[in-house]
Parts: sequence; structure tokens; C-alpha cells
Amino acid sequence: MRVYRPEHPLHLTLGDASYDVTSRALVMGILNRTTDSFFEPAATFDLDALYVRADHLVTDGADLLDLGGVKAGPGDDVGEAEELDRVVDVVAQLVRRFDVPISIDTWRASVAKACFAEGACVGNDISGFGDPDYLSVAAQAGATVVATHIRLRPRVADPDPHYDDVTQSVTEFLLERRRRAVDAGIPMDKIILDAGLDLGKTAGQSLQLLRDSDRLASLGSPLLLSASNKNFLGVVFDLPVAERREPSLAAAALGIGAGCRIVRVHDVLGAVRVRDVLATLIEENA
Repeated sequence: MRVYRPEHPLHLTLGDASYDVTSRALVMGILNRTTDSFFEPAATFDLDALYVRADHLVTDGADLLDLGGVKAGPGDDVGEAEELDRVVDVVAQLVRRFDVPISIDTWRASVAKACFAEGACVGNDISGFGDPDYLSVAAQAGATVVATHIRLRPRVADPDPHYDDVTQSVTEFLLERRRRAVDAGIPMDKIILDAGLDLGKTAGQSLQLLRDSDRLASLGSPLLLSASNKNFLGVVFDLPVAERREPSLAAAALGIGAGCRIVRVHDVLGAVRVRDVLATLIEENA
């Protein structure tokens, strides 16, 4: 297997910590405080269940936790006040209980600001900075941001997306969003890129982006892969969401080998094992 290695050392800053991600990926554990997530709906909406899961993720080796209060896809309306109620106090508790960086998965600047004030150090925004205040809020807080490609916007169905060249379109979008972040005062070592698999993409388009991870990694910023249990894997392998563990781990392996340096996953233990194997292969390939 040919593995991707950056031409220059690659570092990522999360809060007060700096990580060398040149050859070793970070594993981001998913925490959903939602009632309608596509994966195990409402399983961790209850706070006791959520903290138990967070403890399991950290014990299994998660390098950081990503908390979300609203799912990306269409569903019942979740207003700003409801989202704040779902996540802000939880962020504060996660920061107190666990010695790992906390990411807030939100596209609302107001929610991000409140969570940064409680100790979150990453804003994972699947809207591509659709909220005009998002980047200034992150810059003022000294937070890291995730720039994600999406064709329309969160919560809006996109049943027939078309691209002349999906990888080129995503590349141009991410470069422009990174420029916006830099112009807002966010340093390069606090900018992460995400191709946004399943977000305004067909299964075939998402698979193509996964295969082209090396092209996106070559843009020079840490590349986040969010493929865990996603729809494109279900379509490609004709599997319901509860049976996508092995394809998810295979996607993580392919992505890490091709240059992804953060993998956002449900199965942290499996991803950590895959990551550690790939790190050895990448280092020995240097």
C-alpha cells in the first residue's frame, strides 16, 4: 500500500496543545445530544448515557470529543435556544471531566461562542461558515475551526447534486473557506479541512472524494474524514446503518493512508487500532 506523507511537517493546535500530525492521525469520538441522529437515534440524549459514552470513548483512546446538538440532515426544527440548552452545559462538564480537547459541532456562531466560553476549543461547522459571525467568534476565542464543504446548507435535502468534477469543486471551496478563516485572524495551524462526505453528494461522489483524499491532503491543512457509518457506505455495500462497522473502519484506513489526519468516528477503539497500524506504515515509508 502506498501511503501519503506531507512534503513538510504538519502541526495542528487544539487549545493549548500542539499535535504533530505529519504521519499520525487523531481520532475524534462522536457524541450526539440529539433525538434523531441517523446512528442510534437518541441513544445519548439522556445526560447519564452521554457521559457514560464519553468515558468509554476517552478510555478507548479518543484524542478529542465532538459534541453535536442538531443533526446535519432534515428533521424536526431545533431552534437556537434548544441547541444551546442541549450542549452548553454538557461542554462545561466534558471539559471538567476529561483531559482531551472538546469540539462543538454547530453551524451557529452564537452556540459556538457559548461553548468556547465553557472551554470548547474547536468549532466543527458543516455549513462552510454560513453564519457570517462564525469566524470572528472563533478568532476571538482562539479556537480551531473545521471548514467543511456542503453544496446547499445543513438541514436541507439535496437529492440530486451535480458536479463537473467533484474533487475539483470541493478543492476550490475549501481553499476559499480557508482564505476566509485566515483573513479573519485564524492561524493556519488552527484550520482543518473536511470534504463533507454525504453532504450534498451522491454515494459515488462521496466515494470519489474518499479515494482522492491525497489530493485534498496536499492542500497543506490537516484533513478531517467523517465517513463513519455514513449513507454512502450503506449504498455501496447495501448495508443498514447498524451493519457498517467494517466498511467504516476500511474507509478510515483508506483515508488515513491517503492523508487524512483526523478521523471522526463512532467506533473509537477500532479506529485507534487502525490508526496505530497506519502510523507505523507511514513512518516506515518515510
